[in-house]
Amino acid sequence: MENKILGLHHITAIADDAKRNLDFYTKVLGMRLVKKTVNFDDPGTYHFYFGNEQGEPGTILTFFPWEGIGKGTSGAGMATHIGYAVPHGSLDFWKNRLGEHQIALQEREIFGEKLISFQDPDGLQIQFIETDDNRNPWTSTDVNPAYALRGFHNVTLSLKEADPTIKVLTDILGYSIQKQDNNHYRLATDSIDTANVVDIIADRNLPYGKNAAGTNHHIAFRVKDDNVLMEYREKVLSAGLDITQKIDRDYFFSLYFREPGGVLFEIATDNPGFTVDEPLSSLGASLKLPKQYESYRSQIEETLPKLG
Repeated sequence: MENKILGLHHITAIADDAKRNLDFYTKVLGMRLVKKTVNFDDPGTYHFYFGNEQGEPGTILTFFPWEGIGKGTSGAGMATHIGYAVPHGSLDFWKNRLGEHQIALQEREIFGEKLISFQDPDGLQIQFIETDDNRNPWTSTDVNPAYALRGFHNVTLSLKEADPTIKVLTDILGYSIQKQDNNHYRLATDSIDTANVVDIIADRNLPYGKNAAGTNHHIAFRVKDDNVLMEYREKVLSAGLDITQKIDRDYFFSLYFREPGGVLFEIATDNPGFTVDEPLSSLGASLKLPKQYESYRSQIEETLPKLG
């Protein structure tokens, strides 16, 4: 690995009902609950991490399930579609499975790739895209390796205009434009073969989105360690953009900045990973708290929504 952005690290979205969110991603989509913790700024709210067995960067979708927050609106200034890689020939399985759960879907092609598109229970837009991807999936009795999600393929940003965001992606983050179809752009990085695609849809007439349940909060790009992270902090500052100090998120270190189109970008490290506080075999099994909240564990456990 070089000192480059290594595609997507994770994507974070907002949900409403915690149990419904947990059940959908683990029981319907067959993902692993990699980590069950709380929001750093609101410890009365869960923070779920769903991914593959190891919680490998590029597979992790995280949620803040704020009970009662109500439905948001996707729109300009947001990441609006999350694309997962699934094996060739698996879409029929997913169409049947989603149909069994009364989930409506659409079939289409984007840049020559076959996909199905549907919404999760909160309205978050998910796409399953048939593509070559050799990552090891998390599997279950219901979802075997021939069909299981491999991790992210792409994320789509909806923007008023594309050029300022494209400049950040190309000049700072090392992406390049691969394809364009009218107002739809595809960018990718050649530093890694998976979770390496960012699509942009530009539409000046698109209303701005409202963050609440069913919308994405931010997207995180991946770097190998703290040293590379801080190199990117200097690059972002040199481009005239504001960026946070390094933040310890227990399982990775992060920087945050808002790109010109309004999407909140994060840069996050591979280290230390999700096994720093529990073994691989039992990831997600127990509630893990940031150290500043450990002394309040009993109160927090009483406040959090029941998942049973």
